[in-house]
This record gives sequence, structure tokens and C-alpha cells, in this order.
Amino acid sequence: MRHTLPGVAVLPLLFLDVDGPLLPFGGDIAHHGPDHANPLLARLDPMHGPWLAALPCELVWATTWMDDANDLLVPLLGLPRLPVVTWQDDREAETADARRGLHWKTRGLAAWAGGRPFAWVDDEIGENDRAWTARHHPQALLHRVDPRRGLTDTDYLALDAWLRARQPC
Repeated sequence: MRHTLPGVAVLPLLFLDVDGPLLPFGGDIAHHGPDHANPLLARLDPMHGPWLAALPCELVWATTWMDDANDLLVPLLGLPRLPVVTWQDDREAETADARRGLHWKTRGLAAWAGGRPFAWVDDEIGENDRAWTARHHPQALLHRVDPRRGLTDTDYLALDAWLRARQPC
């Protein structure tokens, strides 16, 4: 969990998954970059960097890529290194959450955010995640991205509007 100083205005968080949102899986995917050791990286549109940087938030990687997102994606996106959510290895809790239809990231992201508003961009968000988050962290937007297309203009507009509505005074 992250802590902030009392009286210090902080931006909302944006938890960002990689596979699906930034690296779409669709059949008609444009290849934007040169061939890389990781062929998935050719699916990364470098314009996501300026688009993400323009959002009024603190960007945080919420992906199984962990620090590889900083090492491999950040240089292609032109972003600074971002904080990375680390996941607790709690098989018992994950199994209980899975039985309830809860994504394994949901509780961890709410805990990491503390009391800060956050948006979570992922292609695996479900209704149970939305219901749980509404009960436990009402200042959150769970934004599901179509993994065949990845983040689109419509997604960026929705995220921007939600984040701007939560700007500190």
C-alpha cells in the first residue's frame, strides 16, 4: 500500500495492463515497430506513449510483465520509468477469489491504491470485479479494453474524462 502526505494534492492512479490494452491480440493488428526479440513488441503503437503521458494521472504498471514493462516498453513509448505493482503470492486467497469470479489483480490494486482514486485498464475485468470494487473502493473506474483492438481513441476519451473529474483542487 502507498501512503501520501496529509494536505498534499495527488493525482489519481491509472493501473495499466500490457497484454490486450497496449499489445492487442486481434488478427488485423498493425505492426508499428521493427522486429524485436519479443515479436509482441511489434504490436505496440508508439503513439500510446504521448497519449498516456497526456492523461492527468500517475501511471502505474499493473501487469505480469513487472519491471520488463519498464525495460522493454518504456523506451519504445518515450515514457519515464513507471512504478510497478508487485503481486503477493497468496494461492489460497487467489483460489477463493477465483471461486467468486474475482480477478486475481482486483484486491491487490485496491490495496496498492490505498484511498486514492484509481482507474484500472485491463482486458480481463469482469462484473464481479466491478461489484467488489464498488463496495470496497468506490473512487475507482474499472475500464475493460477489447483485447483484439487494444486501447482506442474512445478509451482514452473515457479515461481522460473520468480522471479530470477527480483532479485535486
